[in-house]
Parts: sequence; C-alpha cells; structure tokens
Amino acid sequence: MADTLFGDPFRRFFWSTPILRAYPGTTALMDWLETPTSHIYKINVPGYGKEDVKVTIEEGNVLQVKGEARKEESPGKDVIWHVAERGTTRGEFYREIALPEDVKIEQIKAQVDNGVLTIIVPKDASPKSSKVRNISISSKL
Repeated sequence: MADTLFGDPFRRFFWSTPILRAYPGTTALMDWLETPTSHIYKINVPGYGKEDVKVTIEEGNVLQVKGEARKEESPGKDVIWHVAERGTTRGEFYREIALPEDVKIEQIKAQVDNGVLTIIVPKDASPKSSKVRNISISSKL
C-alpha cells in the first residue's frame, strides 16, 4: 500500500499542497485524462483566445494556467444597451496543477480551440534511479 501511495500523483493531494488549486468560483473547469504516453488537461476557457491565456511551469513541477481579463470594445456612444447579462468584461481565472514527477517538462504543448485549452504533458518512460540511498555511519563526524 505504501509503495502505491508514494508513486501516486495524488499523494500531494492527501499530504500537503493540493494537487489542484483554483480561485473560488472559477469558470475554468478542468478534465484530467491519462494515456500510456501522456497526461492531458482540458480546461474550459470560453471567450478566451491564445493571447489571453498564459501557461507556465513553476518550480516543483507546478503547471500554472492564467486567463487575463480583457475589456470588450464599446459598440459606440450612439448605441443603447437593453440587456447586459454577459457583462462587458471577462473575468480572470487561475489554476495550479502539481504535475507528476514522470513528465517531460520541455515537451509540453498547449492549444486553445473552441473555448477549450488542451495541455498535453508527455510522460518520461526512461527508468529513474532510486532516490533511496544508504548513508554510512561512522563513530565520529
């Protein structure tokens, strides 16, 4: 059981930093799929284009996705608004995703299409050296 938990990407969710963080009430809803070769994140970003969304990798394999608000242009001063349910500005959104350790950071790809941001994070299939190592014990330091 312990080996399964330590190798599981959800371990951070249970122990320390949440694996997913978003501003309360975010409209950037997300799906996370895993294939044998990659992790795929699909995030709703309706009304945002590629110039409005920023995807970065921060220290500790944390994927950050930000949407910047951009004010819509006014239709003109001689136009009368009768209903403005959509609002005249889009809000901002922010998500953090703690990536698993077995990914190729330098090969991450992202695209926005039809209001969905798709981020493909390839897995690194190369074997990793064990993080466990023996420490020799001496009688004096």
